[in-house]
Amino acid sequence: MAAAPIESPGQQADQADIQPKKLPKGVVLGPDGKPCRSCTSVSSWFAMAKSQTSKDSTAKSPNTTFAAGALTGAATGTSTASTTLGLPESYPSDCPPDVEQLGRAGWTLLHSITASYPVTPSPQLQSETTSFLHTFAKLYPCWWCGKDFQKWMTKEVPRVSSRDEFGKWMCEAHNAVNEKLGKDKFDCERWEERWRTGWRDGRCG
Repeated sequence: MAAAPIESPGQQADQADIQPKKLPKGVVLGPDGKPCRSCTSVSSWFAMAKSQTSKDSTAKSPNTTFAAGALTGAATGTSTASTTLGLPESYPSDCPPDVEQLGRAGWTLLHSITASYPVTPSPQLQSETTSFLHTFAKLYPCWWCGKDFQKWMTKEVPRVSSRDEFGKWMCEAHNAVNEKLGKDKFDCERWEERWRTGWRDGRCG
C-alpha cells in the first residue's frame, strides 16, 4: 500500500547465502530473507523467474522450472507460455495476488468498512475499530505496506467518532499512498459517492 523498497532492511548480509545476489528491480524480500510474492508486482516476479530459469541451462521441461511450477496456468490445464523459458503471457487469475492486486483488494475492503460504519458509533465500537486498524496493518501480507500504514497512523491517529470522519480519514490514508506512487489524489469530500451511495449522475444504479 506504499512505494516498495527493493529488499528488507538489514537482511541482505545475513541472508546472502540463501538469496539471489542480485534482485530484479521491485522484488521485495520477506522477513525470512526470501522473495515475498505478496510484496512484489507481477512484472518484477516474472523478471525474477525469467532470470532464474535462464540460468538453469539443464532444464529439459518447463514443468521442472521455477517459472512453470509457480506461474504458468498448468493447474487449469491451459498453456500460457509465451517464451522458450515457459513464462506466461498474463498472470493466471487463480494465482496468489501480487502487491498491486492485494492493495486494490485491501483498499476496497477498508473503504467499504467506512461506508457501512454507523453515523454515530458507540464508544466501544470506536475502540474496537481503532484496534482493528492496527491489527490489520500488522497482519497485512505485504510487510512493508503494513509497516508504512502503521507509521502513518502514528502521525494521523484514526478518526472513528463518526462515519463521515472515518470515511475522510481513510480517504486521506489512501491519498498518502497515491502521492508516494505518483498517482492523482481523490477528492475526499466525495468519498461517500465513491464508496457508499454511488455517483450523483446515477451510473451506479
